[in-house]
Parts: sequence; C-alpha cells; structure tokens
Amino acid sequence: MTARRQWDRIAAGICGAIVACAAGPAGAAASAAAHTDGAGAAAASTPGAPAAPALPAPSARESLPSFAALEAAGATIGEIRISTREIFDTADPREDNALFRLANRLHVRTRPDVIARALLFKSGERVDVQVIEETERILRASRYLYDVRIRPFAVHEGVVDIEVLTRDTWSLDPGLSVSRQGGADSSGVKLAEYNLLGTGVALSVGRSRNVDRSSSEFALSNPRAFGSWTALRLAHADSSDGSSNAVSVVRPFYRLDARWAAGVSASDDDAIDAVYARGSAVGQYRHRERRAEVFGGLSPGLVDGWVHRVSLGVSLREDRYAVAPGLTAPAPLPADQHLVAPFVRLERLEDRFERKLNRNLIGQPEYFSLGLSSTLQLGWATPAFGSRQAGALYSLSVARGFEYRPDASDQLLMTAAQLAGQRVGGRVERQRLGAQMQYYLRQSSHRLFYAAASADVLTRPALEDLLLLGGDNGLRGYPLRYQSGTRRVLLTVEQRFYTDLYVWRLFRIGGAAYLDAGRAWGGGDVQGDRPWLGNVGLGLRIVSMRSAFSNVLHLDVALPLRAPPDVRRVQFLVKTRTSF
Repeated sequence: MTARRQWDRIAAGICGAIVACAAGPAGAAASAAAHTDGAGAAAASTPGAPAAPALPAPSARESLPSFAALEAAGATIGEIRISTREIFDTADPREDNALFRLANRLHVRTRPDVIARALLFKSGERVDVQVIEETERILRASRYLYDVRIRPFAVHEGVVDIEVLTRDTWSLDPGLSVSRQGGADSSGVKLAEYNLLGTGVALSVGRSRNVDRSSSEFALSNPRAFGSWTALRLAHADSSDGSSNAVSVVRPFYRLDARWAAGVSASDDDAIDAVYARGSAVGQYRHRERRAEVFGGLSPGLVDGWVHRVSLGVSLREDRYAVAPGLTAPAPLPADQHLVAPFVRLERLEDRFERKLNRNLIGQPEYFSLGLSSTLQLGWATPAFGSRQAGALYSLSVARGFEYRPDASDQLLMTAAQLAGQRVGGRVERQRLGAQMQYYLRQSSHRLFYAAASADVLTRPALEDLLLLGGDNGLRGYPLRYQSGTRRVLLTVEQRFYTDLYVWRLFRIGGAAYLDAGRAWGGGDVQGDRPWLGNVGLGLRIVSMRSAFSNVLHLDVALPLRAPPDVRRVQFLVKTRTSF
C-alpha cells in the first residue's frame, strides 16, 4: 500500500467520527426564472480524482472555438443565457438521495438577475477574454456560489452566444461553533443566511464568547445595494465590556476597468483591552476607538495591462483611554488622540492573475495576483479640520507574485510589504513596518510544500498596537498571546497533503505536518533565557464544499520544542480558517 493510500485511510477514519454529526441540512431549492434549467452536475474534482465535472459540458460544445479564438476573430456577443443550478445534481446517482433532494427543495436558488448584475460584459460588445476571466473571478468570490462556468454555446455569423452556469451553496447557517487555540476556548451560536431569498444579501444574528468577552451580534451586508455595485454593510454588537457599531456605503473600484469610486464608512468600538505577557493579561484598560472616512476616486481604467487610480478624501482617527473600575491598568496609559486628515490615495495595479488548484483550499479554484500591486496614502491632520494635533498620516503597501515552472512541479512565491504610521508633534508614532512571504512548491496533484515568513517592527506604538505571538496567531504549540513586543518574526514550514476523499459528497479532506518558529520581543516583555519559540505538529483539514460558510476546519496537535515549565507539552487546537 502506498504512503498516499495509507494517509487516505487514516484521514477517512478520523474524519468519519468527526463529521458524523455535521452533515446537517445542506441544500438548495429552485426559484423559477427565465433562462434557468434544472440540469445538474457533480462537484469540481481534485486533480487526479475520478469525479465528474462540476457542471455539464456536452460533447457537442467541445468543437466550439475558445474565447481567445473568438476574440482574435473579432466576434461579437449575442445572447447571454444565465443558468442557475441546484446545490446537488440529482441526475448524478452519487447525489440522488432523499437528504440532497430535500435540501434542494428547501433552498431558494440564486436569482438569475443577481448573476446578471455581476456580469462585466453584455450583448453587442466584442468578446474580451480579460473581461470574461475577471467576471468569473468576481462571481467565484461570492460565498453563495459553489461553481461558475462561462462558455460559448453557439457561434453564428461572427456572433457568439454565451452561457453563464452557476451552482449554489447551502447558504443557511443555523449552528453552533466551538474552537480551541492557544489553550483558550471560544464558542458561539448564530443564525446566518448568506443568500437571503436568492438575492445575495447576507444577514446574521448570534451570540459568541471568547477569552476577551461575550457578545450579541447583528450584521447585514448587500454587495449589490440599490441595483448597482454599491456595497452596503451594517454591524452591531453588545458585549460584556462595551459595544461596537459599523456602517459603510461604498461604490468601490469593483473591476480593473472601473472609472470611479466613492463611499463613506464609520465605526465606533468601546471595549476593555488588555496587555499580555506569557499568555496572561498583566494590565487592562478601557479603549474607545472611532474611525471614519469619506472618499471619491477616478481612474482611466485598464490601459495596456495596468490600472492607475487617484482618490481624495477625509479620514477621522480618534482614540480615548481610561482606567476601568476594578481592573489593574498599565502605567502610563497612552494619551488621547483625535486626528482629522484630508488625504490623497494613489493606486497602481497590474492585471496578471493565475488560476490554481490545491494551494490554500482543496479541489476549489484559487486566483493568485502575480502582478505588481501598490497603494500610497498621504494625509495631513490640522486643527482647521477639527484635529487636536497637527501632523502627517501615511501608509504604503506593495505586493508582487512570482511563478517558476521548471517542470511539472511549479513554484509560486507571493511577497508583500507595508509601512503605516503618523508623524505628530515632531516625532514618528504608531509606525509599523512589515513584510511577508509565502512559497508554494507543487510536488504532485496530492502533495505541496509550503513555507511562510513574516517580520514586523513597531516604532512608538500604542498599547493596542503591540505585536502578539502564540497559539492564536501563528505559534500553534503555545498558549495564546504568549509573547508580545515591538518586534516579531514568525516562520512556518508545512508539508501539505490533499486526498481524493469526498465524504458524503460534502467534505474534502487534507492534512499537514508542520513546524512553527518565532519570537516577539521589545516593549519590556522579555521571555527569560529562551526568547525563540518553536513547535512541531500534525493537522487534519476538512473543507465543507457545499456550504456558504465553508471555511477550512483545522484539527491540530502541536508539540512545543524545549518549552518552559509553564507551557503544556501537548496543545490541541480546533478552529476554522479561510485557508489551509
């Protein structure tokens, strides 16, 4: 028996016990719509897996030219047919069972007009491969869609008719959540709908508890408010130590060729914050944080593969600190701050994306931006606009990806760097300089070597800015927030495994063996004679493929290396993340 098959059997046995009670409802029901048919298909398969394609591709269409060939021939778009599909394809014997049929009946399918409003092309326009590929990326970013296909279905006299096929996910999340990381537990109960009545609107209410606080939460978001590309978001939380409110109405640069953007956003958070050392709170204080921004931007669009944007706006940054009754506050508390700053924001983006499988997800397409992406924002706070202090606010971010394919084992390197801070009262404050790297080496369709490194440096930070390191932020074998300081380095190495297991046509299975090493120091938090920390571990990864809330479930066992006496020799972690 090969090593891969042994891993498949082990993972299947562990998974069977874990997900036995997690299958729950998982389905979709039809809402009748024009140009919508009931044909279905199997889920997208992991490379090497003997699974049917996620959406049907009739052989009669295989002879049609590609979009690239149609663009070269100067073809024009004719009819656009939108076909929204159920979650489960009951024409496939593997998905034709009572549970899946019930799920299809209960779920309200995405309305075709919701898909139509997200299309970047329309009838009468010339075929443009870049526009079609960008449309697919936008649609796949919607949590309520499991699969997306855009393809020609007829060509006649220089005109191509296009079919847009989508398959829904189960969008209702009536559930409990439990996680453990860094030796601390968190839990929650909520009712969330990510595709309300097939409109793409997300609505959630719930109750959560973690090491910091317990909260009752409400959130509403609509990425296509008012029948346009305007995104609306409302959020409110009442917590055991305060409250939080946020609202935003933003018409973003929703595509590379978008010519304008505008919006307004505001947030108000009032909570008890803590300063940590060795995983324990050594000081607590009340922190009131208010943020707001209004902006407008213009762009000439996508020109020769590049995008340039200029935005003007005004931002508010306010922080207030106070001693919380009955709690020990760190001394001294930071000084209050109120900054109102007009700003200019410059963006430069390169249109270069690569579609990959089995990197941070399992069996699902992922898009990596390999082009240069940079954003520079400069603002000036002045009492003339209501600031209590005068000074400059600045931020700069740069990202770039690199791909190398010497053979079948392609390599991908993603890099990024950021600088943000302010110069108030003649000195630099709250400045953070950071850099990150992620490296992917594809060894086969079922194995991947992954490495990541990050480093951050703070200059005159506020208490809430201190860098943390522990079980909840990268060092899986240690208690949460075990180290803190003004300097931080974190290294991670993983050998990832992707199996062909597709449990109950609901869950994809993978695993990882990993090594973490890092250190946070400075700011008065000295960790004895062992400042560098490390751990090794094994983890199981479970992806719920058919749900809108299908984050990756991580089940990890981590062993700290040369651990101090106050650290347990084995750490168990259960959590969900957006990636592997």
